[in-house]
Amino acid sequence: MLEGFNEMDALTERGFLPGMSKEEQENLARSETMAIRISNVANMVLFVAKVYASFRSGSLAIIASTLDSLLDLLSGFILWFTAFSMQTPNPYQYPIGKKRMQPLGILVFASVMATLGLQIILESIRTLLSDENEFSLNKEQERWVIGIMLSVTLVKLLLVVYCRSFTNEIVKAYAQDHFFDVITNIIGLIAALLANSINGFLDPVGAITLAIYTIRTWSMTVLENVNSLVGRSAAPDFLQKLTYLCWNHHKAVRHIDTVRAYTFGSHYFVEVDIVLPSEMPLREAHDIGESLQEKLEQLPEIERAFVHLDYEFSHKPEHAQSHS
Repeated sequence: MLEGFNEMDALTERGFLPGMSKEEQENLARSETMAIRISNVANMVLFVAKVYASFRSGSLAIIASTLDSLLDLLSGFILWFTAFSMQTPNPYQYPIGKKRMQPLGILVFASVMATLGLQIILESIRTLLSDENEFSLNKEQERWVIGIMLSVTLVKLLLVVYCRSFTNEIVKAYAQDHFFDVITNIIGLIAALLANSINGFLDPVGAITLAIYTIRTWSMTVLENVNSLVGRSAAPDFLQKLTYLCWNHHKAVRHIDTVRAYTFGSHYFVEVDIVLPSEMPLREAHDIGESLQEKLEQLPEIERAFVHLDYEFSHKPEHAQSHS
């Protein structure tokens, strides 16, 4: 809390937050774009390799892992499209920007992933209930499958480490996807090898395990992004920082009536009501409110800030919710 207050003090004193220069921000943006491109190219190459492994093995678990890689390509397109859309503003059609494109794209992707998991479960159950549990690989097929799957897993693991070094939500979504691939590749390979050496039914069991993991992981992602789209309130410590900033903004601020921060995409919208002296000239009051708005919008978590000026705080709150 004290660190947050010190950050607000620095913003009040200097008028800006100490941080990256414009050149550093541009370099970071280029690095994030490169991470997305590398991930997309890797997904294409690794998908071809896993298609070959599926063809050589015939394993349902490895096929499930390969279908997941197919969705990686789809997700890559969705996330690239949202990133491109966010970088091409249109103030006439989208007057408040396109930051909501980011959680919306992740939401669509996660929903598709969960749907795929359900389809794999149904197919695996059908295989378990039938007499089609015969599964065998010769030595050459086994070597090919092990080599391809381990190579794919190693590349994905390196991509996880690389993408997790960024703070951009889209690049972090890629990191989560790469980590998910590491898990599915390992489980798929183990299931195929156990089915080959012990019993064929272990192959669809491994596929079901992968599918359950898929549904659980992406269902949590869906819930997280739904919360960011429906206007969930910010954490209390963040609201405390905003209140502290507003109170120390100007000596003429007599009261703070309301401080709200709620999600509207990946960033916050902020509403602040401050009380100024009733006899203060409009020009001076306007300048105080406008400078507070600009100060709030310098915070990296805030997309837009709205400052309402009042001369008393005993009235009912503005924009009261209707209970009808």
